[in-house]
Amino acid sequence: MIPVTKPYLPPLSEYQEYLEGIWKRQWLTNNGPLVNELELKVSEYLNVPNFLLMSNGTIALQIAIKTLGLKGEIITTPFSYVATTSSIVWEGCKPVFVDIDPFSLNLDPTKIEAAISESTTAILATHVYGNPCDVDAIQKIATKHNLKVIYDGAHSFGVKYKKKSIYCYGDISTVSFHATKLFHTIEGGGAFTNESELNQMMAYQRNFGHDGPEAFQGLGINGKNSELHAAMGLITLKKIDTIISKRQDLSKYYDERLADLGLRRPGINNQTEYNYGYYPVIFPTEEQLIRCVKKLNRSEIFPRRYFYPSLDYLPYVERKLLPQTESISKRVLCLPLYFELSFEEVDLICRLIKSVWTNG
Repeated sequence: MIPVTKPYLPPLSEYQEYLEGIWKRQWLTNNGPLVNELELKVSEYLNVPNFLLMSNGTIALQIAIKTLGLKGEIITTPFSYVATTSSIVWEGCKPVFVDIDPFSLNLDPTKIEAAISESTTAILATHVYGNPCDVDAIQKIATKHNLKVIYDGAHSFGVKYKKKSIYCYGDISTVSFHATKLFHTIEGGGAFTNESELNQMMAYQRNFGHDGPEAFQGLGINGKNSELHAAMGLITLKKIDTIISKRQDLSKYYDERLADLGLRRPGINNQTEYNYGYYPVIFPTEEQLIRCVKKLNRSEIFPRRYFYPSLDYLPYVERKLLPQTESISKRVLCLPLYFELSFEEVDLICRLIKSVWTNG
């Protein structure tokens, strides 16, 4: 079987070494030494000033919204994972969807201002598949209208824009370290900010608001992560450059094998250093996509319609006319891509896709 993704798993002996240290210390959670070490090493690797490890990327989004004190309406993308929208609703705000740019598949900044109302307090945009949003245009709009900016960078670990980590942009950026991501801590996520004060507020909020054992700074939640998860992150971080390089090679191999089929790839700004976290292709029609999925599934190959359907179909939000999102979400498919995927397996996937074009 070839799934759409597999987590990188290090040799068990490497993880065992960390486990032995955890067992000796008997310090499993509550801001332990491995959590602190991982936070420092992630900050150093990405060259970002502040990073907080959290239990997952969804909690990171919720804490970001709470920390910025957002109310009312938040302009966001309908083309993302459900957590982008559900976090807004969970925090008592209203998501206002704006259509996507068909080139990048990210929130279209030319459509944002028309959606701003007196109730708008922020923009929450996703770097879809790790592909950076037009952060310059979004920040210009946010500054003009006095709005906060949160970036859902769940897919963006290692991505740079203009030679800086993509997590350096916006008021707060979030990340997912779920096992499906190229860098993972089994379950996990976190938040980045350039502002030390916001970083301190989020640190309080991820630990129930504690300011010492008997005092509370304010309202908080349990957003902490454990030593066992941090251990996996520390091991994976040592391998991350090799992981990204292999995924880049596999992506280029896909490009070569599929070049003559008329499949389109999302456009990436030429000032971006990409992480090759996903391999999405856009089919000419939904019917062709469905035929390809069925063909691949018969051979135990499981790509994913990611993201489908678009988030404006959720039962707890307001539907909108979003022609680009509607079209793209029906025609985009993520092909298998992971560290242990072989070039021979990519060949097989591409041959099967081509056979649909040839034989129907």
